[in-house]
Amino acid sequence: MEEKEGKTLFTIAIYSEHCVGIINQVAIIFTRRCLNIEDFTASPTTIEGVHKLTLTVWSDRATMEKTVKQIEKRIDVLKAYLYTEDEIFYQEIALYKIDTSKLLKEQHLETIIRHHNARILDIAPEYTVMEKSGQPWETQALLDQLKPYGVKQFARSGRVCVTKSPLEKLDNYLELQKLREMRLQ
Repeated sequence: MEEKEGKTLFTIAIYSEHCVGIINQVAIIFTRRCLNIEDFTASPTTIEGVHKLTLTVWSDRATMEKTVKQIEKRIDVLKAYLYTEDEIFYQEIALYKIDTSKLLKEQHLETIIRHHNARILDIAPEYTVMEKSGQPWETQALLDQLKPYGVKQFARSGRVCVTKSPLEKLDNYLELQKLREMRLQ
């Protein structure tokens, strides 16, 4: 588990209906608690109409557990889960743009790109775009090695993750909700 100044990096997976304003509703909860969101991604899930928001935050467990409970009170949120790094598989993707002329002149650049298992997406006369997926330290390591050669642009995605659990927690939760609904009828 990664720690910084006595705090742990937590990953929060929020499952919600696909609706306008959900990101703002979630951001307000973090703002009120003076928590800084390190990274954020949103994507559809395998369930029609359900999206997954993934955030990372440095904090302590007690604060994060309260925050997750507060998030779950939002009408459009189906369920939210709190994870530490040892409970999930996660990756990010990074894009790097460098001068093509430097790539052709500097023989070390090709070695660096191969060493980091980066993939060249486009080679234009003015620039070359590369992609690297991996852990944050891996995408940062490639950036650090490319900097002396002049990185024109750099962009890194937020964390995407799946749990190490053999069962999808959201599926279990939704099944329980259906059972409760049937009992009430």
